Amino acid sequence: MRSRGKRILVVDDELSIQRILRRNLLMSGYEVLVADNGEEALKAVRQHEPDLILLDLCLPGSIDGLEVCEQVRRQSQVPIIVLSARTEEKQKVRALDLGADDYLTKPFSNAELLARVRACLRRAASGGGGRQQEEAQVLRSSDGYLVMDVERRYVRAGDREVRLTPTEFELLRQLMLHAGKVLTHRTLLRAVWGPEYGEEADYLRVYIRQLRRKVEQEPSRPRYILTEPGVGYVFQADGRRDQQPTAASSVSNVAPAEE
Repeated sequence: MRSRGKRILVVDDELSIQRILRRNLLMSGYEVLVADNGEEALKAVRQHEPDLILLDLCLPGSIDGLEVCEQVRRQSQVPIIVLSARTEEKQKVRALDLGADDYLTKPFSNAELLARVRACLRRAASGGGGRQQEEAQVLRSSDGYLVMDVERRYVRAGDREVRLTPTEFELLRQLMLHAGKVLTHRTLLRAVWGPEYGEEADYLRVYIRQLRRKVEQEPSRPRYILTEPGVGYVFQADGRRDQQPTAASSVSNVAPAEE
């Protein structure tokens, strides 16, 4: 285990941004590496195995930030925080779809960045989970289709093993742990991403879609991970579509947000 702080790779071609990020991260006790473009970033990931990547999307050369994200995810689960001046939601969704763990829009404060860095590193250190030792170790749908062994970090859907990222695993765990209860966007964000989160509903949309692709028999017609419009999501343990709760009839069944 390294005696110094966690190693962070900063991928940005603007020297002023590099200097600011490097200075602030060093002052907070982190070891910092810098890459100017996508090629250098991928080389640094292979050679230095950073604990976290801060990634700009607009990079010079033939490999942009989105491709860096996609290539890194093929070989590693290292947390990636995208730092970008691009504010379009489709860009955020695309980055998250490709495996980014967080997305900060420039300009941002140093305090906000460091909070997100701490949250990502904390999730990575715990394997994406929180209080797993205190909760049930094996979770399953009542029909036996979905099974999650928390301790072994194993998920089975039907007769096939499902490989989930740490964030996907913890999101599914939270949903299965509270089967039948509508978990609000805020509750899920704080339980999975950390107390620094609460308003990033676009994260949930992306990850819920990814989970459905991996565990549902028909992702476009989910039986287990259901949407409660305007409120959040619920895990339907018996997989029966005709029992999806509604906001009007299930107010008492909505899990309160953690404060």
